[in-house]
This record gives sequence, C-alpha cells and structure tokens, in this order.
Amino acid sequence: MRLSDQFGYDLTLADRDSVSAWNATVQAFLAHGKTTPEHLEACLSRSPEFALGHAARGVFCLLLGRRELYATAQECLTIAKSSAQHSPITEREMAVVDALAAWLQGFPTKSADILDAALVKVPEDGFMMKLVHAIRFVLGDSIGMRQSIERIHSAYDETHPAYGYLLGCRAFSLEETGDYRQAEAAGRRGLEFARDDAWGLHAVAHVHDMTGRTEEGAGWLENHPDGWAHCNNFGYHVWWHLALMYLDQGDADKALALYDADIRKDKTDDYRDISNAASLLVRLELEGVDVGSRWDELALLSDKRSEDGCNVFADLHYLLALLNGGRRMGSDRLLAGLKQRAQSETDIGRITAEAGLPTGLGLEQYRKGNYASAFSLLTSARDNVHLIGGSHAQRDVFERIMIDAALRAGFSTDAERLLKSRSHKRGALDRFAEQRLEVCDKMHRAQLVMEDESLRAANSV
Repeated sequence: MRLSDQFGYDLTLADRDSVSAWNATVQAFLAHGKTTPEHLEACLSRSPEFALGHAARGVFCLLLGRRELYATAQECLTIAKSSAQHSPITEREMAVVDALAAWLQGFPTKSADILDAALVKVPEDGFMMKLVHAIRFVLGDSIGMRQSIERIHSAYDETHPAYGYLLGCRAFSLEETGDYRQAEAAGRRGLEFARDDAWGLHAVAHVHDMTGRTEEGAGWLENHPDGWAHCNNFGYHVWWHLALMYLDQGDADKALALYDADIRKDKTDDYRDISNAASLLVRLELEGVDVGSRWDELALLSDKRSEDGCNVFADLHYLLALLNGGRRMGSDRLLAGLKQRAQSETDIGRITAEAGLPTGLGLEQYRKGNYASAFSLLTSARDNVHLIGGSHAQRDVFERIMIDAALRAGFSTDAERLLKSRSHKRGALDRFAEQRLEVCDKMHRAQLVMEDESLRAANSV
C-alpha cells in the first residue's frame, strides 16, 4: 500500500507517521527551516527503506558544498538504489535518485534537467519545484530558474499548500532576470500565503537593493522581524542583506554591528556564511572602513576549506578571506586547486575554467597591488561569472573589486563603462556607483588639464 504526500502524489511509504514526518521535512525545506534535518531523520528512522528520503538527503548534502559530505551523499545514493531494487518506487521518486547520481558524477546541470523533466509530469510537487530551483541557483542559472517556475505556475492556485513558496521562488527568478516590478509583486503576494517564506521575503529585499531603494528595503526587513527567525543559516544571509542596505545609506557602523551581532553570531565554516562575511568586509574596506581583525577568523576557517574544491562560489569567497587574512599558503593551495580543476571535463571544471580561475587570479593580483593585471583578469571573466552561482547581489563584490582595480590603475574610462553597465543591469544608481562616477569625472577633468598645451610651461630658449 502506498500513501500520498501533502500535494496528492504517491509515496513509497506505508506508515502514516513516516508520511507526516516527510511532509514536515518538505514544509521545513520550503521555508528554509532549521528543523528540516530533524524531520527527515524522524522519517528515515521509521522507514529506513524510503528511497526518496535518502535521495533527498544526498542532494541536501551536495547543496551544502562540503567535500566531506560527498561520501555521505554517495552512501545515500547506494541506499536509495538498493531500496528501489527491493521495492519499486514511483517515477518522480526515481527522478530524485537519478538527479543525485548525476550530480555525484560531476554534472549538477544534468541533475536540474532530470528534475525539471519530472516536474512537468508532476507540476504540483512543491518539493520538486523547490529542489530544482535550489540547484539552478547554485549553478547561477537565472533563466533556467525562471523557465522552471513558469512552466508549472498555472498548476498552482491559492488552495495549493505550496502556493506561497512557489510565488517566492518566482519572485526571486523574476528579480534575477531583471523583471523587478513583477518580482516585487510576486514576493509580496507570496508572503500572504506563506508568512515563513524567508526566500520570498529576501527576494523582495533583492529588488530593493537592485533598484537603489535601500531605505525602503531596510524598512521592509525591519518590519518583518519574524520572517527569518525560524531559518537555518539562511537567516544570516537575510541579516547580510540588511547590512548592505545600511552600508548603501552610508551607515557603516550599523553594518558592522550587524556583522558582529548577527551575521557572524555563530562562527560557522558553512561556505554561505563565510561568503556573507567576506563580501561584507570587502565592501566595507572599499568604503575606507577599518574592519580590524575580523579577517583573521574567516581566514582561519577558510584555510581548512581551501582544498574542498566542490563549489566555485565557495572557493572564491574562501580566497577573499585567505588573501585579506594574510594566509598565503592557503591561498596558494586554493589557486592550485582551481588550476587543476579547470582541466576537468565536468561542470565544475567548465565553470572553473570560464569564470573561477581567472577571477581567482584577478583577486590575487588585486591583493598584491597589481591593479592593471587584476582588472584584465577580472574583466576577462565578467561575462561568465554568473556561472559560479549565487545572485547578482552576491556576485557584485567581484564587480566592485573590478571597478576599484580600474580606478587604481588609472583606467577611468573603463571604470565609467563598467559602472554604467552595472547600473543598467541593476535598474538604478546606488551610492557606490554615484561616488565612483564622481571620481571618474575628476579623473577625466584632470586628464584634460594635463593634455592642455596652453597650460604647459613655455619651452626655454
């Protein structure tokens, strides 16, 4: 006998308590809840042959971007396959098993495609919807995220238990593809049905950030204090967004206070937490703020992860911490790993070659003070940097470093071009751009003065 999940789809489960635990797992996953692993453990302890549960656990491990969890993910795959052979599972459950296998073979892009193909057949499966969205986010595939949601959007209505979460994912995919008006509307609407959807809440914050409405954005987050209290480490990321809002308003003290009290409240080595911290410290230093010894803690943790090599986005943020924290041996090891992985015929090999390695080398040159070389390397990867994953807001740290390198190298025309391109993509000028455009203007005027022959001293006879 098979029982159905909260979306009405069959599960290879015969125990109602196991189904309840699975439904709770999915609900927590949709909301980025910290209780997700607890519910999944409860489900698997009651039904240790549940292939979908093991496959989901494996994919969750891979999403965490930690090398040591690959062995756990492989174990999950072995159990899931064995369970499927012992007791035939549904087609949609098998899709998650196959997606896990594809990722472990080095092709998360194939994983996402497998899940999307399955999702078309079971469009109301909120778990599958959120899972493929998460994988495409890690791949920086904003177009794929949007297409995935748009294909199934019409299958949902206000009575669907995942309707609010679908709108949250839709809001984020719309924002990442530049449709800011629709994104904000979808995010706000979604929260009416899923008040705990931190993803949708943060999608609206992204719109505020990208459109230069940071005062309104800070208010949006401050007025939803319970919107991410239930979260896993994603909560630190929402605090990070609020810090960015403060920094854009010129309030570095508030940003630093959030860094200490919330963003780095727990000194984890999760790559997402490291990336929040490192990118905020870079932004602060670019504004001339002394961040004290805060790099030391990040560099120590990043040194221990420098050879993970399973997520390029993570690698580049570890590298920021290592370079700024003065751990040369760690940064050398990480860069050597990038060079090696760039030769691999896998997704991570392609991403490393096209975006990760030149960006990493550019960051190294920037730290050494070789600004022209840094600018050249960073710009060579600019069109491909989205491949490393994350959002526009997260990857903006590399854009800022690139622009600063151009200014320090004396390339005012290039800096101005990048600033205008960045502002066009974002939909508005922010404080960072306004200040740097003023610098460009001063550099242009200084150059004109230097080129004015009438101001040169007359040649002595």
